[in-house]
Amino acid sequence: MLSLAILGVLGVLISVVHAEFYPTYPNIETCVGLPVQYSCENTTVVKIRAVMSYRAGSSYRHSTGTHILVSSPMISCFQKAAGVFMAYCQLTATGNTFGQYCDLSRQYDPKPSPSTLPNGTVITPYNGPSVRNFIHEFGRSDLLHYMDTFWINQGAPNEELWAREFSKHGTCTSTFDVACYEPGYKTHQEVVNFFETVVKVFQMYPTYDMLAAAGIVPSNTTTYTRAQIANALYSQTGADPWLGCYDANGAVLEEIWYFHHVLGTEQYGHFKTLDSIIPSTCAETGIWYYERTPTSEKAVSH
Repeated sequence: MLSLAILGVLGVLISVVHAEFYPTYPNIETCVGLPVQYSCENTTVVKIRAVMSYRAGSSYRHSTGTHILVSSPMISCFQKAAGVFMAYCQLTATGNTFGQYCDLSRQYDPKPSPSTLPNGTVITPYNGPSVRNFIHEFGRSDLLHYMDTFWINQGAPNEELWAREFSKHGTCTSTFDVACYEPGYKTHQEVVNFFETVVKVFQMYPTYDMLAAAGIVPSNTTTYTRAQIANALYSQTGADPWLGCYDANGAVLEEIWYFHHVLGTEQYGHFKTLDSIIPSTCAETGIWYYERTPTSEKAVSH
């Protein structure tokens, strides 16, 4: 359920024609130095970081890539983006092998979570200009409008969520390193490019529509089985995503993760869907996919 990519809303694009517009794409020649292959599928020894590998500080520094996980909360009436994050190739169902806050020089999260890393490093809260300003600096009012519509923070400003996703996850992906945007790097270019990538991947998975097409719609009177939900998504993606439910009985659908290997860069490469290797937290039967309350809905014109 996450995909943000430049949505071509003509009226929005026209409105920024006269704005100062800077490119955000990386220089792939300075960034990619491995044979063309999917991340995590190389069987030979690699001496440099792969296209999607993590940063130093881990025993997996020289892994051949990462799993790409696309996470989306289930919200009735329209879906909401959560983020795109990476897991080491050695990710297991029981091991936590996710990097976080990998480059503190690009830490823009005002409320870091966690505030202290497992190695004892304290994450200093950011108190500078908002990442919203970064997007404005690149003339991307179209991107900002889309993010404000679909990438919503609950109980706090949207930009705090965006800043956390980049600082916690985006800095752990080598193709968002500043070096990948040289020569001619413009400050915060990779941050805006990360946001574009989240939008692109969000749009790859119209989860609400996929479920609705299978007769699974929000309801306060009808429950669904885990198999019904999983089969509906498998039929459109070719893989079993992770289904996340909350409450003690795993009875309320909350979010869905899609797993991938990537051929090329995360920004523009091909995402190959994978079955989730993390057990679902949803019950087998009696899963609620609740309707939204009237006050929580708003018109969406995309």
